Amino acid sequence: MSLESLFQHIIFSEHQAEESRRVIRGVRSEINRCREDMKKATEELNEEKTKLESKVQQFSEKAFLLQLWKIHENALERQCSEITNQRNMLLQTFGATKKRMTEEEEKFIKEITDFNNEYEVTKKRKLLIKENVKIEISDLENQANILKREMKSMEHDSGQLSELQKQKSELVQELLTVQRKLKVFEDKKNEAICTTKYLEAEKVKISEKPQNDAECLRHWHRKIFRKTNNLWRVDQSYPRCVCGVKSGAPEVFTSLCAWPFSS
Repeated sequence: MSLESLFQHIIFSEHQAEESRRVIRGVRSEINRCREDMKKATEELNEEKTKLESKVQQFSEKAFLLQLWKIHENALERQCSEITNQRNMLLQTFGATKKRMTEEEEKFIKEITDFNNEYEVTKKRKLLIKENVKIEISDLENQANILKREMKSMEHDSGQLSELQKQKSELVQELLTVQRKLKVFEDKKNEAICTTKYLEAEKVKISEKPQNDAECLRHWHRKIFRKTNNLWRVDQSYPRCVCGVKSGAPEVFTSLCAWPFSS
């Protein structure tokens, strides 16, 4: 074999080997794809199997519920049939009882009518009813007269009650006025007591000083004037003393006003 043919044979062998490797790679790729497809198909199969099992379980539950409903329906049908039979029996009994009652009622009415016709009970009954009506009318008239007298008495009492209520309101107003005046009087009394105590204290203080002290006398007159002028308001019709106190003021204030001059 020549070198060239050997070289061509080697090249051809390499081509075949390359082709074989390419084919092998394709086969491997195809095998991997097939494995992926198989894995995917297996997963889908498992999912479908799970769904199918869930549906089978739901179907079993529904079949069980359906069986229960059928049993319940059969029981209700039997109960309905029994109730219908009882109703028919009760209707028959009611019809027979009603028929017997109608016959008894007709028989009783016939006997009552015959008895009334025989002894004239109807006529006597009408007379008795008329007498009872007259008695009731008389009683109602008496009650109406009594009510009229009571209404007149109540009207008279109502007038007196209104007058008493009016007098009560007036007395309440007078009481409130007196209470207000009493409160004002108490306030003035308390103020007068406080002023009197204050003036007595001032009198004691002044008695400790010389009575011929002009400054002391002026100070004393000013205090007396302020206290008495605040307590007793001056009335134009009353004469005033030296320090501004009314002639009708309490004796304690008059004596206090005149005290510096009495010695």
